[in-house]
Amino acid sequence: MSKHEFQTEVNQLLHLIIHSLYSNKEIFLRELVSNASDALDKLKFLTYTDDRLRELPFDPRIDIRFSQEENTLEISDTGIGMNEQDLVENLGTIARSGTKSFIEALKADAKGDINMIGQFGVGFYSAFMVADRVRVTSRKAGEDAAWIWESEGKGEYTIESGARDSQGTTVMLHLNEEGKEFATRWAIERVIKKYSDHIPFPIHLHYDATSYEGEGKDRKEKKERKVEKINEATAMWRRPKSELKEEDYKEFYRVLSHDNDEPILYIHTQAEGTMDYTTLFYIPRKAPFDLYLSDFRSGVKLYVKRVFITDDDRDLLPTYLRFVRGIIDSEDLPLNVSREILQQNKVLAKIKNTSVKKILGEIQKLAGDPTKYTEFYREFGKPIKEGLYQDFENRETLLDLVRFKSTSTKKGEYTSLAEYKGRMKPDRKEIYYVTGESEETLRQSPLLEMYRDRGIEVLIMDDEIDEIVIPSAGRYGDLEFKSVNRSDAADDLKTDEDREKEKELDPFIKRLKEILGDRVKDVKASTRLSDSPSCIVVDQNDPTVKMQGILKAMGRFDFGEFKPILEINPRHAIIQRLRGVEDRALYEDAGLLLLEQAMLIEGVKIDNPAQFVQRLNRLMEKAL
Repeated sequence: MSKHEFQTEVNQLLHLIIHSLYSNKEIFLRELVSNASDALDKLKFLTYTDDRLRELPFDPRIDIRFSQEENTLEISDTGIGMNEQDLVENLGTIARSGTKSFIEALKADAKGDINMIGQFGVGFYSAFMVADRVRVTSRKAGEDAAWIWESEGKGEYTIESGARDSQGTTVMLHLNEEGKEFATRWAIERVIKKYSDHIPFPIHLHYDATSYEGEGKDRKEKKERKVEKINEATAMWRRPKSELKEEDYKEFYRVLSHDNDEPILYIHTQAEGTMDYTTLFYIPRKAPFDLYLSDFRSGVKLYVKRVFITDDDRDLLPTYLRFVRGIIDSEDLPLNVSREILQQNKVLAKIKNTSVKKILGEIQKLAGDPTKYTEFYREFGKPIKEGLYQDFENRETLLDLVRFKSTSTKKGEYTSLAEYKGRMKPDRKEIYYVTGESEETLRQSPLLEMYRDRGIEVLIMDDEIDEIVIPSAGRYGDLEFKSVNRSDAADDLKTDEDREKEKELDPFIKRLKEILGDRVKDVKASTRLSDSPSCIVVDQNDPTVKMQGILKAMGRFDFGEFKPILEINPRHAIIQRLRGVEDRALYEDAGLLLLEQAMLIEGVKIDNPAQFVQRLNRLMEKAL
């Protein structure tokens, strides 16, 4: 027997499970049955593709036994099994990045909701919600040796050699007070019907049945062991849609996604003809935990002729649809298809393209209900935006699906591009937008003053991804996207009066350029300002302030010192008075403050806050 320490993250997870009271303890059985099903799926695939295992006797089944006297529950399968190394890697460690964030999310959940544990792929540990001790006996397919893994969930586990007649895994739970209710037939049947009815392998429940023989005084109680199949054990997605009810789809979603929430929608397609395939896709109500992790788990499983192939291929759907859960089952792919073949296979590419259009079409229908669509968009709006630069073929559809905040909507509310277009003045040909750190800051930005005064709507884009996707989109129909953060944005809105004012300011601007020197790229008279004395913008060929920050954070570029274009409002009282100032020191302080206050408003860090305060104090002293 050898002793092992749990990985730190496993210890933290077990501590949360054992020392917290979760309201939905029954999901432990869902997770263990799901693991057993996965083990059967993997072995079924290998019996078709691995020459060493083709002749292996394979009777796929899951067996559940319980004992009220001994307070135990056992879940056994005839799947692929594990050897000593597999037990260490699968039950002693969590080999995924983001684990710490996952554990923090569990700690922060006021309800103690453990549902995420299955979504994250560590559902086995939920057994310790209901058990004081867990014993796993496993034998790997194609190997003779069996191994026993055992732990009380208190920081360590043991592994020793064992015995098992055939390949597969048996998980024995020694139930605690919280778990003893599950050592009953009715409790097990209830949980299996609720979560695991559509597991595509038979689940057999072993139990003692009581019968009587004889009459009167001779009547005797008789115990006999019974075995009953307690699930449908069919590939639910292959059944005719006419036979399926709404609840059938919801129950299968729980099994597939380990999610107790109902999905927002599901899409079931059964295609026959030039290609025969079935797809069943779900859109969750909440974003998966790993939506923004680099090693996110694929939410789609691939089957060929109902044989499980993989659940680890991110190319089954585009990356921007990684929140979709579901099944693809093809009749036209070979069972021994490899990952390399999958990436180039024309049949799968056709299924993928058709599926994407189908999913986006259903999301478009959902958009017809603004309340439901807002719920969806708050969870998955950013991935949908990613599609604008990933999926050129469906870009027009995606442009209809994206939503933005706007100067024409209340704070926090969204508008579509079609709605923006419908509110435009007939003579306008541009969709104006402003980018920055936060909605609140952008709504108060000086960059919007002229547009507000002239009744021109501006989209408020405070997502980092907006900086990337909008330039790549380019246009919405015949309308061009135009950033008000750029120096040329207001050129087409200038009047003759504006141009005259700019000329009057030429001497002042020349003098101000001398003061500011290489702190700025240029100084210009502004058309866009009405209430503010100054603002900063970027050259039409330069990245915006926010984009420069994104690229720096990615380590892609180092732009050195930020050099904006400073725009001056010719009509503002401060500018008018400053034009007549002869005092060089006063003029320099005021000129630098015009630049620095404009930078602060746009969220740009100024190099020397102490000097900024000193300049401000000197001007306040003179004013007072």
